[in-house]
Amino acid sequence: MRLIRALAALVVAGAAVPAWAGPPYLTDDPVPTDTGHWEIYAFTAGEGRKSTIDGDAGFDLNYGPVEDVQLTATLPLSFSHAPNEGWRSGTGDVEIGIKYRFFEDESHGLSAAIFPRVILPTTSRSPGERARFLLPLWLGKDLKGGTSIFGGGGYLINPGAGNRDFWQAAIAATQNLSKKVSIGAEITRQGPDTVGGTAQTRAGAGSIIKLSEHYNLLVSGGPTWADHRTGYHFYAALGLNF
Repeated sequence: MRLIRALAALVVAGAAVPAWAGPPYLTDDPVPTDTGHWEIYAFTAGEGRKSTIDGDAGFDLNYGPVEDVQLTATLPLSFSHAPNEGWRSGTGDVEIGIKYRFFEDESHGLSAAIFPRVILPTTSRSPGERARFLLPLWLGKDLKGGTSIFGGGGYLINPGAGNRDFWQAAIAATQNLSKKVSIGAEITRQGPDTVGGTAQTRAGAGSIIKLSEHYNLLVSGGPTWADHRTGYHFYAALGLNF
């Protein structure tokens, strides 16, 4: 489950303008939810190797209470599959965060934000865990023609027997193909999250399809390199904005 929790720590909610970002990408951007508006994602995300899968399904809730601030809560159920164990499920780890955009230069398309998050040990499948804290900084640059580049990184405080704190970093680029479709690519890197563990690298591609004024379809996926083996990760969601 440590791989999927690291994945969940990177999957943070938000949508950029004009080139969409945040979900479905692991990389986040510094743009908060519009003031007085909601962004809700019914999602499933996972990571695995062959038929072994660890994943979460649930809701990302995002609200813009005041200008430049976004409140976020992630409410997941976890699931897994192993060849000798079959399917298992239970409650997942609730995440709560606050994004604050402290810098914006519209004339040059530049912005920056912090997005501290706490990952609460609410999962029913790994009792005895402790709360974790993610302290990231995200930067973004909007270019002409509907292109955006965004990325950053941070430090995850990961207490518990056998665990270790680690740094993580990510960068992504998105391109609007039309008013209804965008595509993107990204790469992320994090240090070992356990004593004796290895660093983890993920590459991915994704797309957002605007179904209507308020609904979007979001998908992404790609390879994961960890523990000297190659796996995969995926994300799919139906987004509601109002």
